Amino acid sequence: MGLFTKDIETMDDLFLHVLQDIYYAEKQIVKSLPHMIEKATSRDLTAAFKSHLGETEMHVQRLEQTFALIGQSPKGTTCPAIDGIIKEANEIAGEIAEKKVLDAALVAAAQAVEHYEITRYGTLIAWAEETDKGAVAKLLTTTLNEEKAADKKLTAIAERKVNQRAAS
Repeated sequence: MGLFTKDIETMDDLFLHVLQDIYYAEKQIVKSLPHMIEKATSRDLTAAFKSHLGETEMHVQRLEQTFALIGQSPKGTTCPAIDGIIKEANEIAGEIAEKKVLDAALVAAAQAVEHYEITRYGTLIAWAEETDKGAVAKLLTTTLNEEKAADKKLTAIAERKVNQRAAS
């Protein structure tokens, strides 16, 4: 099902589709973070990626709770956006020999992922509130706050060390 197809007729259909999209995305992120952990050379960046892997596993669990709250089984739908972001990150990481520069590229790639997630969760929360799914909105808000915190942490790591090391 594409985002704008005849299969989406109601707000509930749209909500479910985007929920399936972010579920797929989170599961892909769980698969890709160990590779980013492996490639990172900055201790702070490695620690941030490890921490976020644990958070992302919790995000998947919260999404499964969300599916249960709306009476659906957890199921993902292919998300070309996250697939593209991850593919681009892998390609860039494979092309950079200088480890200091690689760390800066990994931060940028991770922030692209975070920003995608922030948009999806923000949208789902707005729709959940609009359609009287308060418990769903509350669950998703917890995850959104964690995604925003991860983005801020990555910015701090980049500005404090990684970008300076890469530029020198």
